Amino acid sequence: MKTAIFYGIKDLKIEECELPEVSENKILIKIEACALCTWEQRVYTGIKKVEYPFIGGHEIAAEIVDLGSNIDQTKWQVGDKVVFGTNLACGDCDFCKSGEEQNCLDFNHSKQLEGLPHKGMGGLSEYMLVEPKHLFHYYGVTPEEAALTEPLSCVVHSCETANIQYGDLVVVIGCGIMGLLHVSLAVKSGARVVACDLNSKRLNLAKKIGAHYTVDSSTEVLATKIKEISRGLGANVVFDTTPIHSVVEEAIDLVSNTGKVILYSSFYPDEPVSFSPDRLHKGGYAIAGTANSNSRDFVRASRMISERIIDMRPFISEIVPFEEVVAGFESAIEGDKYRVVVRF
Repeated sequence: MKTAIFYGIKDLKIEECELPEVSENKILIKIEACALCTWEQRVYTGIKKVEYPFIGGHEIAAEIVDLGSNIDQTKWQVGDKVVFGTNLACGDCDFCKSGEEQNCLDFNHSKQLEGLPHKGMGGLSEYMLVEPKHLFHYYGVTPEEAALTEPLSCVVHSCETANIQYGDLVVVIGCGIMGLLHVSLAVKSGARVVACDLNSKRLNLAKKIGAHYTVDSSTEVLATKIKEISRGLGANVVFDTTPIHSVVEEAIDLVSNTGKVILYSSFYPDEPVSFSPDRLHKGGYAIAGTANSNSRDFVRASRMISERIIDMRPFISEIVPFEEVVAGFESAIEGDKYRVVVRF
């Protein structure tokens, strides 16, 4: 089989590796599509440090091609269409054992997976050997759409952390793919949604998928707009989906008493921010972080994609063949795409 391996910054090579043999408790999947997440893009550019050689890829859609002898064939069969995820948590810490895999104490992107020649998440390989607990069925959509189950699962977790209520005013700052998925889920949760970005094309898509208001922060003051829409009360929920630490302070300024600020993105660089502890004390609002997802989130995300409750097609900006994966990364890091998807 062929595998794309990182050997350094912008040093990605496709190599021939041995096809994994199916062990008794594992399933062999053939990767059909793998989306290039921002995380892998940062590995490619050197912002995210990993130990080389490294195999990236974790937004994965695949087909089952072989089953171990101990696999329950009433649940899994050759030919099943599946997505793969939630394998980075350790499974043994108190958080994993209480169902909070997304906050595992030993979350690890650089495991050595059985059947692969190097450490890493493995999705940029033609085949992977996986445990059934990390597989989730999907139906009726393309592999490219299904490959976006992992990002949607993370947004499901984020929106549940926010506990959006009917009629809430929800502000989403940043309208990349993750921000727009927040817009989609918040709209379907019965909220009034404000989408904010500097990019008019992204704001137009936000409007198409249901945002009630859009704010172009290059020409409008978001705080003024939120004060007007909320009649001075502020937003019940503010999602900051940007990696810019200074935006956090702006997000906090927008939130209402008893509201929630959700910090969705990783921050590069990771620098301190300031807020008024007295306002926090008196207003009773909350600041929460959210990262990753768990099996429950994956089940629901795969269902929503399968039924196109959330239509992922607008977020697939480009599809490249596996042989052109380097060109795919170069395209993705231009910053003008939602997702570039590698098709095997």
